[in-house]
Amino acid sequence: MERQNNGSDGGGKIKIGVCVMEKKVWCSPMEQILERLRAFGEFEFIIFGDKVILEDPVESWPLCDCLIAFYSAGYPLEKAEKYAALRRPFLVNELDPQYLLHDRSKVYEHLKLFGVPVPTYAAVRREYPNQELNYFVEQDDFIEIHGKRFCKPFVEKPIDGDDHNIMIYYPSSAGGGMKELFRKVGNRSSEFYPDVRKVRRDGSYIYEEFMPTGGTDVKVYTVGPGYAHAEARKSPVVDGVVMRNSDGKEVRYPVLLTPTEKQIARNICQAFRQAVCGFDLLRYYDDTACILRKMFLDDKAPHISSSIPANLPWKVSDPIQPFDAAKLKSALQLQDLLDATRILVPRARSGRESDSDAEIEHAEKLRQVRAVLEEGGHFSGIYRKVQLKPSNWVHIPKSNGDGEEEYPIEALMILKYGGVLTHAGRKQAEELGRYFRNNMYPSEGPGLLRLHSTYRHDLKIYSSDEGRVQMSAAAFAKGLLDLEGELTPILVSLVSKDSSMLDGLQDGAVEINEAKARLHDIILSSKVANGQSVEFPWMVDGAGVPPNAAKLLTNLAQLTKEITAQVKLLSDDEDEEAAANSDSPSHPYDQAKALGKTAIDMDRIAAGLPCGSESFLLMFARWKKLERDLYNERKRRFDTTQIPDIYDSCKYDLLHNSHLKLNGLSDLFRVSQSLADGVIPNEYGINAKQKLKIGSKIARRLLGKILIDLHNTRREVAAAAGESNACHDPTTVSSKRKNRGYYGDVKNEGFDRPSSNKKLVDLDDSHKETKYCLDPKYANVMEPERRVRTRLYFTSESHIHSLMNVLRYCNFDESMNGEDSLVCKNALDRLFKTRELDYMSYIVLRMFENTEVSLEDPKRFRIEMTYSRGADISSLQFLKNVSTQSEHGKDSMLPDDHTMKIMEPERLQEVGSYLTLDKFDKMVRPFAMPAEDFPPATPSQSLAVRFCKDNGLQGERLVLHSLNNHRMVLPVDKTYSACVLFILEKFAFLPPMF
Repeated sequence: MERQNNGSDGGGKIKIGVCVMEKKVWCSPMEQILERLRAFGEFEFIIFGDKVILEDPVESWPLCDCLIAFYSAGYPLEKAEKYAALRRPFLVNELDPQYLLHDRSKVYEHLKLFGVPVPTYAAVRREYPNQELNYFVEQDDFIEIHGKRFCKPFVEKPIDGDDHNIMIYYPSSAGGGMKELFRKVGNRSSEFYPDVRKVRRDGSYIYEEFMPTGGTDVKVYTVGPGYAHAEARKSPVVDGVVMRNSDGKEVRYPVLLTPTEKQIARNICQAFRQAVCGFDLLRYYDDTACILRKMFLDDKAPHISSSIPANLPWKVSDPIQPFDAAKLKSALQLQDLLDATRILVPRARSGRESDSDAEIEHAEKLRQVRAVLEEGGHFSGIYRKVQLKPSNWVHIPKSNGDGEEEYPIEALMILKYGGVLTHAGRKQAEELGRYFRNNMYPSEGPGLLRLHSTYRHDLKIYSSDEGRVQMSAAAFAKGLLDLEGELTPILVSLVSKDSSMLDGLQDGAVEINEAKARLHDIILSSKVANGQSVEFPWMVDGAGVPPNAAKLLTNLAQLTKEITAQVKLLSDDEDEEAAANSDSPSHPYDQAKALGKTAIDMDRIAAGLPCGSESFLLMFARWKKLERDLYNERKRRFDTTQIPDIYDSCKYDLLHNSHLKLNGLSDLFRVSQSLADGVIPNEYGINAKQKLKIGSKIARRLLGKILIDLHNTRREVAAAAGESNACHDPTTVSSKRKNRGYYGDVKNEGFDRPSSNKKLVDLDDSHKETKYCLDPKYANVMEPERRVRTRLYFTSESHIHSLMNVLRYCNFDESMNGEDSLVCKNALDRLFKTRELDYMSYIVLRMFENTEVSLEDPKRFRIEMTYSRGADISSLQFLKNVSTQSEHGKDSMLPDDHTMKIMEPERLQEVGSYLTLDKFDKMVRPFAMPAEDFPPATPSQSLAVRFCKDNGLQGERLVLHSLNNHRMVLPVDKTYSACVLFILEKFAFLPPMF
């Protein structure tokens, strides 16, 4: 049958049939498109309506030349097919392929046929709810489908394409739990359930790898194979809060996409034969109407067809490798161990005189193991793990008589319990993130998330593998981006673990052990040169160790023993109470819901219990271990490496458990602080040269990455400057954009860089992901070309000390030929007097650009360094009054919320000094990991930079910076920013044990 032509060629209007459910016809996107099509004056629109579509036979449906028809809930697709076969109108969207859209597995298979990349996935089909399948296996942190393993985090999608309830399951190494994604309800698009760990078994599902997107999703819409539009929105996987504008609509921003992604969108459009592909068309209504008009005219009135608007590019995320499994942190394994331990622990103390010391000690250890395993009320997997190390073997002959086989019959259990992020630690990390946002981007304020969502904020956050550091990073990100909800989804979505760069002391282990051994001798001999008058006191071996260190060490051991004895009495009472109530298998305090809280549990404090989730038994285990490790009574030997741990534990209890009123705790704090002030800095080298050597070994990869950050920023600015200088010649600009990969395929040739930096600056940390750009044409923002770079590194005390030691002592290397230190004399003196770098300590590097000089001038870029020693412990200095207050039953004057003020940044250079990037590079490079040791990287795209002059800074603009000091006025709203922030975990955590 020929297609009907109802006067289209004879001057009459072309009839456009709109055969969709009424709720789709009257939605804003459809109305906007139809309104624009009507404005052309060439079309007559026939709205079929629900009654016609659902009730009338297709033979009586209105006649039309072109048909807009697509499926939605309740839509009779079969009837629409019959109508199309009967009347043969031009179809905007082919009808038969729409059946594929109801089955996600068929969609994926079809995409693969057309060469469109899809995540690694597998399907689980059930004929009835809870059907057991022999090819499906579920463990705590992974599932296997037909032998293919999916480690958490993974995504669970119903095979039914009309079911939009999608789940994300998180690994125990990140805290566990599940996030449910759903169609927007009010201002919510997802909810997090920390206790849900098992996948659904009530139906058929697809499982696929989770692909982090940096907190922003990109939605792509096509109108025919030659046009696509992409919009970025806040991802629902982060905190589930929908960003809406003043009209109540979800905030979205158009973004530019790469040519490869443009081809992908074209393939998708052709694979499903859907000219208009996507469920919502929120923007680009003009272009959509123009393209549909051309489609209609090409088919029905080609003599009046017009040209199509220019094409636009688009984007799909590169796949990311699955999150690392937690192999020895399985909740099932830990639960089995806990059950066995509960059986072995004596229900009550026998009180028999025949109990030997060994039996008593054995029972005590079992109770401590039980306390650690019960800590928190559930196994999140992020703070503890168990290792079984075989200690005794049996030899059994092989069944075939050929030799023997070894089997372990005894094993040493090593229970490792890392520091837990407390309510105060989380609160302080969030507050520092907010401080960072408000001071680094004062013109943005809460709008930093908007900047992030528009892909003008190039943010990357890195963390070490320590659970407490990861959670600090997530809490900081929450404050930085003004997010809500639990930390686990934020952690998985925004924080990247890099243990090789931010973990471990193995590279400097030999030198550190030598320093500790030498420090041990200095403390016990009290041969410290602190009393000497020297110009540079930090150059003396063991500088900072008090002259009476040996005597203080003896006092430290005695005071520690007294505190341990007091906690033991509390622990005994608690253990007897637990034994009397042993019928209840669960721990009396469940922290499953408390892990993410920033509020103090006042009920526990009022009841005289330790703050947080720590039991008295666990508190006793902590102090008993410190007492035992500090002084071995049998060998009569001190272990001075325990001094920092005692200081941290003492400080923790003063801050969080002062209501327990432990006698002598304030005295112990003063003694331990005096010793720790000398010990901690010297553990990373007992003199400046040794500090430099150890620092360069520990922080070499981090230092290399910092240099990459700096040089990449200079490279991008130089590339943008070249583009800006050529802006008067449109031909040249177009050519440059083409050659430099305007849509993301930038080349490295022609960038301003020293030849010696060739290998280093060609590297970028974006090799694992594709970058997106805001589409300035439709952006609807004041500065669409503005670009911000932010690099955050969260690590531990070892790395922050190491980095600082390289910065201040790098000039002592023989290759420096007498260069002055990067850190000024005043700052060196302040650092020596400070000694302790506490929780939320940070180092900031900011790079400024002087636009008044040429790109080749060494003074074009300069570096400014600042630091903060973190939490201010001055509120603990009144501790001489704490003991007196305790004796009279008064509460201490410690902060009510158990937090400490974070000290503001201090300069490491004199005001007015000028440290060029080239000099910084020259002095740091010998101690950084060589560029060739880093993995190869995809070159980053250039930036479209808007140059601005600021009279206050005489043409100098800030291009790379972090944590702006609020006393300075910087034009950050007109510049491009980045930072290096190092977070140190300390007493905001429950100290590590075992």
